[in-house]
This record gives sequence, C-alpha cells and structure tokens, in this order.
Amino acid sequence: MRASLIQIAVNEDESVDSRRQRVAGLVREQAGADLVVLPELWTTGAFAYEEFGREAEPLEGPTYEAMAKAASDAGVWLHAGSIPERPASDSGSASGDGPLYNTSLVFSPSGELAAAYRKIHRFGFDKGEAVLMGAGQELVTVRLPGTTLGVATCYDLRFPELFRGLVDAGAEILVLPAGWPERRRAHWTLLAQARAVENQAFVLACGTAGTHAGVPQAGHSIVVDPWGEVLAEAGPGEEVLTVDLDPAKVAATREQFPALKDRVLGLRPPHDRA
Repeated sequence: MRASLIQIAVNEDESVDSRRQRVAGLVREQAGADLVVLPELWTTGAFAYEEFGREAEPLEGPTYEAMAKAASDAGVWLHAGSIPERPASDSGSASGDGPLYNTSLVFSPSGELAAAYRKIHRFGFDKGEAVLMGAGQELVTVRLPGTTLGVATCYDLRFPELFRGLVDAGAEILVLPAGWPERRRAHWTLLAQARAVENQAFVLACGTAGTHAGVPQAGHSIVVDPWGEVLAEAGPGEEVLTVDLDPAKVAATREQFPALKDRVLGLRPPHDRA
C-alpha cells in the first residue's frame, strides 16, 4: 500500500480558492498511490481563527467538490484533511458552540464521500477553536481494501482513549491531519510514536508548513509503523512524503507481541454495587 502525505504550506499571500485549486492539482499528481492525506484546515490555516466564519462552507461545498474530483481523477483514496464546516441548514453566527465544525472528509477512488469526521477535541483552552467550533461526538473508521483507517484530527493526538476506541472498531492505520505549531514539534513526534506503539498500528500524521496567523507550523509530517519505528519524516517546508506500507504488519505485530490482549481497564462496564 502506497501512502502519500501532502504537507501543504498555508500562507496569507495565497487566496483560499487558489490554494484549493493548487492542492487539487497536487492530489492528481499522486495517481498511483493508494491513499493520499492532506493536513487540517489547509484552506484557512488552523490558527487563522478570524477566517473560520468567513471561509466556512457546507459539507458539500467548494472544497468537497474539488477534492472529490481530484480523488476520482487520480483514482486514490483521499483523506482531504479538514474544513471549517457550517451545516447547510444552519445560518447562525460563528460563535459559541456552533454552528461551525472542524470536519474531515474522506473520499473513495470514485470520488464518493466515504466518511466525514467532526473533530472531537477542540484546541484553545476556552478560546480560539474551543469556542468557535462545535465538538464532534462520533468515532469514525473507513474500510479500505485490506485494512481499516481510524480517523482523528490534530489535538485528538493527546487523548489516547480516542485511539483505543478506533482500534476497538477495527482500525489498523491511524490517520491524523494537523496544523501543529513548531514550538511543540517535539510533542508531535513523541505522541505519534506513542499512539503507534500502544495501539500496534500505523500512524500517518500529516501537518502543515508555513505560518498561520503568525504561528509558525511544525511541518515534519511523519509515518510510524506498529513497532514505533519512524518510516518516513518530512522537513519543515511544503513537500510530498511517500511511503510504502504493508498492512499485514499490524496483525503480525499484534500476534508476535499480543499486549492488546492483556488490556484490563475499559473491557467491561463497572460492577454495579447497588
């Protein structure tokens, strides 16, 4: 299985529409890959909070249309990163707990929408995304030929229970688009490897390059195998990171070192003492 992570540079001198078309072209260039992954909020920038409301779009908006066409043209499974979503039936303001969501889109090689995931853990500590976006409620997996993807986004990486839930739902490849800041890049690498080791799964973490609203981005998209070995890592700038994976390595790892079978907590509901 060949996976290509496109580490997009998000800069203020490029319009959203121009970047959307440019990224669609980059996706088309990955024809021959099995899976292509884009970063979080690459249309606006993950820290460009003032742009969320202005650039929010319905699920089946311009980014959906451009990415569906690009996936179909390239014949690839496409995790199209995430967009600031405003549900089409909701015309409220971009404040409080909604109506915006940080929503990831996954397309099949025919251009059909295979899944949409609304980010569960919102970053910001009572400001920024944490107050401008609503919280998702559902874990999302996507069945591909020969494997299953578990879908998460950026700040989700800090919450291991989410990934345990994805593994329990059958995930073998954990895909995480992000807009991770440079000042916490060490955490990015550490946590990506930790999620791979503890879940005995591949982790494909695709970040952005450039600067979002004055916040330098970490870049350094990374692919980690089920033993925690870094198979490939990008640099700080825009680039395409391509790596060949063997999904069968997940089952082999879990058989050789069956730590997941020894789980105790979380396997059964608490005993009712009443």
